[in-house]
Amino acid sequence: MDKAVEAPEPAQDGDCCGCGHDRAPDAGEARAPAGHTRWTVEGMDCASCAATIERALAGLPGVSDIRVSVANGTMALALDETLTDDATVGKTVSALGYRATRLGETERAVETGEGGEAGRRWWRMPKARHALFGGMLVAAAFAADTLLPELGRWAFLVAILVVAWPVARRAVTAARLGSPFTIEMLMTVAVIGAVVIGETAEAAVVVFLFAVGEVLEGLAAAKARSGLKALGALIPRTALVEEDGGLREVAAADLRIGQTVAVRAGERVPADGTVLDGLSNVDEAAITGESVPVTKEPGARAFAGSVNHEASLRVRVDRAPEDTTIARIVTLVEEAQEAKAPTERFIDSFSRYYMPAVVAAALLVAVLPPLLGYGGWQDWAYRGLALLLIGCPCALVISVPAAIASGLSSAARHGMLVKGGAVMEMLAKAETVAFDKTGTLTRGEPAVTDIVARDGDGARVLALAAALEAESSHPLAKAICERADAEEAPRPVAEAVRTVAGKGVAGRVGGRDVFVGAPRFALEAGEMDEALRETARTLEADGKTVAIVMEAGVAQGVIGLRDEPRADAADGIAALGRAGIDAVMLTGDNARTAQAIAGELGLKARAEMLPEAKVEAVRELAAGRTVVMVGDGVNDAPALASASVGIAMGSGTDVAMEAADAGLMRSAVLDVARLIGLACTTMRTIRQNVAIALGLKAVFLVTTVIGATGLWVAVLADTGATVLVTLNAMRLLMALKPATARRRQDAMPPEGAPEPA
Repeated sequence: MDKAVEAPEPAQDGDCCGCGHDRAPDAGEARAPAGHTRWTVEGMDCASCAATIERALAGLPGVSDIRVSVANGTMALALDETLTDDATVGKTVSALGYRATRLGETERAVETGEGGEAGRRWWRMPKARHALFGGMLVAAAFAADTLLPELGRWAFLVAILVVAWPVARRAVTAARLGSPFTIEMLMTVAVIGAVVIGETAEAAVVVFLFAVGEVLEGLAAAKARSGLKALGALIPRTALVEEDGGLREVAAADLRIGQTVAVRAGERVPADGTVLDGLSNVDEAAITGESVPVTKEPGARAFAGSVNHEASLRVRVDRAPEDTTIARIVTLVEEAQEAKAPTERFIDSFSRYYMPAVVAAALLVAVLPPLLGYGGWQDWAYRGLALLLIGCPCALVISVPAAIASGLSSAARHGMLVKGGAVMEMLAKAETVAFDKTGTLTRGEPAVTDIVARDGDGARVLALAAALEAESSHPLAKAICERADAEEAPRPVAEAVRTVAGKGVAGRVGGRDVFVGAPRFALEAGEMDEALRETARTLEADGKTVAIVMEAGVAQGVIGLRDEPRADAADGIAALGRAGIDAVMLTGDNARTAQAIAGELGLKARAEMLPEAKVEAVRELAAGRTVVMVGDGVNDAPALASASVGIAMGSGTDVAMEAADAGLMRSAVLDVARLIGLACTTMRTIRQNVAIALGLKAVFLVTTVIGATGLWVAVLADTGATVLVTLNAMRLLMALKPATARRRQDAMPPEGAPEPA
């Protein structure tokens, strides 16, 4: 059967200037393997930075498998310290104009806003100070040129030298280390060329605009990382540990499994654990996406990073700090942002050929027309230099990773974890969604749905049944007792309670024999009138489990139970249907129950399926279509792995979460439609970004060749396009909206749609 397992476990887990599938690649492809060192890198703004660093480090002996992530500001590499040490790696990265710091084994790469680039005001950043100083020098040069024209050229040369020197140094270093085609090199060549042809004033403006552009790109990149940094900031820094009858403040990172921590009202829970004492409402929105605070009482699970609202709680730590739910979410998002989507890989590959082609085209523009007699050398040399700057593909290459990173961060903020950009791309192509039933479309545990009494006294029938079932651990018994407690039904004392193997439970209540069991066995214990028999048949036809309550040999009533659909299941299926996405239920349950649930929710059903049958069904559905499988149990893992994209419910098992490509932390069916909608919006944003990048370049390419625009406009075009595509991508960090691509505009539920329970 496809029964849910109870423990809710979360998922474990460039070259912008130079350089039809069946299943999305696993997130593990981007994961730094054991034995790799991990570093934070400050100063990276775009994919060109990553490509330059990768090429430079690849030339060092003992350095291999380099993985640089602009989205996270990190890099991982395999390092043979007998050939190259940490200091050499750091110096090499520093020579390129960045700052690399090695992380310890348990240190996180996520900045929390109290250090590094995230903790500085923009005007305190080195690039910003350099741009401000450069601006003053250029302004002074213009003033000198106006007041003392004979000194103007020299003033501009001084400004150029000061502002362009760091750029030129990085260009030469990158070229020496294997990256000759970088924006720094193009800028250096363009400025030198402008000085040679006598355009010193414009050269000064160009280098100043370039410096300003670097600041803007840095700010945009930092903002794009804000979603992940916000997650990292949720992890508390300190905790109050109970020791020797008192409380002692310790670093949260030093907590050990088995310790007891006190969480006062208004504080964040410092570690994952079990509540030992106290009753309070806790806000888990940052971890599960659940908008309503959850009541925590003894025995309940508490997650690190959640906020305790009302009263103090005592929590026993049961996970190490590096293995808490929020830490694992951050790790998953980091790894997912490092995994390149197919579109991103194509753009990266394209840029390696594009850049040399731009240099060749600029050279032809500068040389060919004057050779053929169409103008002077200086004029065409100027246009060729401008073309060098226009051709830089910064905006084109950053357009994809910026959108993917923002989409992944937005999903994580809403309790939807996606293992990489490749999964996002595949989700946007979804045509069929296959659901498991128990624990996915339904709650995963039975509940009492109907109570029909022979004499109309349903409360007495429920009380009799609860009296016998009170000591049983059977799920049906638990459901009956929970319903009795909810209705505050009287609980008479039962005596001589015994289980009748395979049939039900019997005992004595108030001196009278009572039996609770299935209809076919109830007749063995006494009589049942035709009205109750018909009621039992009707409930069974609706896919419900029926229990007959017998007293003194006479049927007193019928209780119907069923694993009911989740509150948002029907809305979630309807949202998929409005988007033109087919939905089907694959379940190991019996056909009658499956059809009843499927009919209520409005989707097709295939019942009585073993795990291998589910795999075959997914493969059959996937013939020529993109299939998403949603499940939660161990038996769903093979089907999740076989689908184009596997989505695991957060209430499911670790096995299901590991096999899946995405996870829904709050186990909401509506979130399937929301996630597909977000994926479609992400892909639409990518298309918009590519159009912006290529469109602006096409326009200014023409205006540059015909001489309508010059060097400084070329710099503005490149920098402006990069900032525009980054800002456009950052819109995905906003709250999820019902806006998606192609036919998916209805895949997202309307603004007034109910939130999942």
